[in-house]
Amino acid sequence: MSVLVLGSLNMDIVMEVAEMPAVGETVLGDNVSYFFGGKGANQAVACRRMGEPVSLVGKVGNDTFGDKLMIHMNMADVDMSQVTLEAAAFTGTAAIMKLPEDNAIVVLPGANQLVAPEDLKDTVLENSRVLLAQLEIPPATVADALKRGREKGLITILNPAPYHEKVPEMLPFVDYVTPNEREFRRMTQPATDKAAFDVEAAMLAWSKEHETCLIVTRGSKGVSYVSEGQVKTVAAPNVTVKDTTGAGDTFNGILAAAFAQGENLSSAVLKASFGASLSVTKMGAQSGMPSAKQLAAFMAKNAAD
Repeated sequence: MSVLVLGSLNMDIVMEVAEMPAVGETVLGDNVSYFFGGKGANQAVACRRMGEPVSLVGKVGNDTFGDKLMIHMNMADVDMSQVTLEAAAFTGTAAIMKLPEDNAIVVLPGANQLVAPEDLKDTVLENSRVLLAQLEIPPATVADALKRGREKGLITILNPAPYHEKVPEMLPFVDYVTPNEREFRRMTQPATDKAAFDVEAAMLAWSKEHETCLIVTRGSKGVSYVSEGQVKTVAAPNVTVKDTTGAGDTFNGILAAAFAQGENLSSAVLKASFGASLSVTKMGAQSGMPSAKQLAAFMAKNAAD
């Protein structure tokens, strides 16, 4: 496999409500939707839609959600041979209460918490070019995988989400780290520091002290990265936003695919940034992820504009 994704698989249950219930209160909702999710699964799908072979390493529980996720991911043409069923656990689940202007989320990690270093086989690493990981599984497992990946000569990418205090310890084994602005701030400042934050100045300062290439996703502001001692920014194209869920996962999956296909940093970031922008024009994390053909047409149109 060209790209190896180590990460989580979840079933997202989205309940649309007009207001949040108070403790002890029951409210009636308007609709319920089920989406296949988890950062690992999302990033694997985004990568595969670029035409790049991808294998996912993770765990699901012995339940209906696990069965459905396995079927869905196989239909997405992601190699699931390294995803194992954990009989004593339930599949990762996210319960999302979607309000008109906001949402509230409860995540139950389930089987994702049981992904261990031994679940990633050396033979799988040896047959891969790029290793992409996030932090919805145990950080110790991610750290071990990145170290082994670096030793075997893979391109290693860490999406430090959700952020964990162990991230700095992983960086010596990471080629590219891809935080959003909030995660990057936590990489550089204590969580209690409320002072004004100059992202680009902080990026330059951070990059002088680390060999890892820094790529910061900035929502509507685009994506910034440090190259040759300068901060370079890819502006986000103008789109009609319907759902930002999974935009970061789309970015990381496409980035991994681009590196596996031999693209340089600027080209890979450009493609991943435009792919993330295109993904927010549709509802759902995976359902909004573009194919290689759709992304090429979108980039050509915006270049013409």
